[in-house]
Amino acid sequence: MLMVEDLVKNYGELTAVDDVSFSAQAGKVFGLLGPNGAGKSTAINCISGLLAPTAGRIFVNGHDVVRQAKAAKQSLGVVPQELALYEDLPAIDNLRYWGKAYGLRGEALEERVANVLEHIGLADRAKDLPKEFSGGMKRRLNFGCGVVHEPQVLLLDEPTVGVDPQSRARLFDLVEATRDAGACVLYTTHYMEEAERLCDSLAIIDHGKIIAQGTVAELKDQLGARDALQLNGKFPDGAIRTAIEGLASDINDLEILSQDDDSLLLTLSNASQHLPKIFAAVSDAGGNVTETSLRSPNLETLFLLLTGKELRE
Repeated sequence: MLMVEDLVKNYGELTAVDDVSFSAQAGKVFGLLGPNGAGKSTAINCISGLLAPTAGRIFVNGHDVVRQAKAAKQSLGVVPQELALYEDLPAIDNLRYWGKAYGLRGEALEERVANVLEHIGLADRAKDLPKEFSGGMKRRLNFGCGVVHEPQVLLLDEPTVGVDPQSRARLFDLVEATRDAGACVLYTTHYMEEAERLCDSLAIIDHGKIIAQGTVAELKDQLGARDALQLNGKFPDGAIRTAIEGLASDINDLEILSQDDDSLLLTLSNASQHLPKIFAAVSDAGGNVTETSLRSPNLETLFLLLTGKELRE
C-alpha cells in the first residue's frame, strides 16, 4: 500500500531525509521511530505531497505521489502533528468539511460523520466548538478528520503529543481499530512504548537516516540479552576507558556506548551480576559512581546501542 524508495529531502545544505526506503502493508502499522528532528515529519510531508522530494520515489496504493498526485492523495488520510481543526466550527462541521473534501455527499456523508463521532467518543459534543475542548478531545477530533473518508493509507505524525494518559489510550484504540479495518497505518513517534505496543514493524531513524529496520521482535533480537547500564558520577576519561576495557576478559560483550566527565553508558549481558566488578574498576581508576540506572533489553536499549544517546535528546 505504501512504498518509499531512496527518499531524499534537502533544505539547501541541510539533508533532512537521507536515502530512506521502506514499505508498509494493508492491515499493519509501520512505525518511524526517532528523536525530535530526526526527519520523521519531513518524510510524512513528502509522502502526503506537501513537500516535493529532492530525490527518490513514493508510491501510495500503486500511484506515484509526484507524477500521479491526485490518485495517490485519494487513498490518503493525514493526521498532522499540529492540529488541523477549524476552532470556530462545531465538531460535526469539521468532519463534514473534510468528508466533502474527499467527495462524500448527502446521506453517505451524514452516516459516516455520525459513525466517526461515535468512534472518537465525541457524539455528545458534536455541536460544540473545538476551542472549548480539552487537548485530548481536540486530538481525537483531529484523528476523526483524518479518517472520515476511510482512507486506505493513514499517516499519523506524533498523534499523542501533549495528551493525557486517558486520551492517549483512547487514541491507541482508534489506531488499532483503523488497522483492524484493513488500512495501512504509518505512525511516527519518539515514544518507545507506543512503538512497542502499536507497530507490527518499524524503522529507527536518526539524523535523516534509517539506522535499523524490521519487526519489533527482529530488532530486539539484535540486542541479544544485553542491558543498558547508565552510571553517573566522576569518570576521568583515559583511565576509566582503560579500566572498563580491561574487564573484557571477564565480560565478553561489554561495550562503552558513550562517556564524558560525569556519565558513563555501557551495554552488556546480565549487567546486575557484573556491577561489583564494574564499580571496583571505576573506583580503582579514580572514578566515583553516584547514581546507577539499569534497563533491560528493549527498543530504547537498541536506540542507545545504535546511537549512544537517549531517544528523547
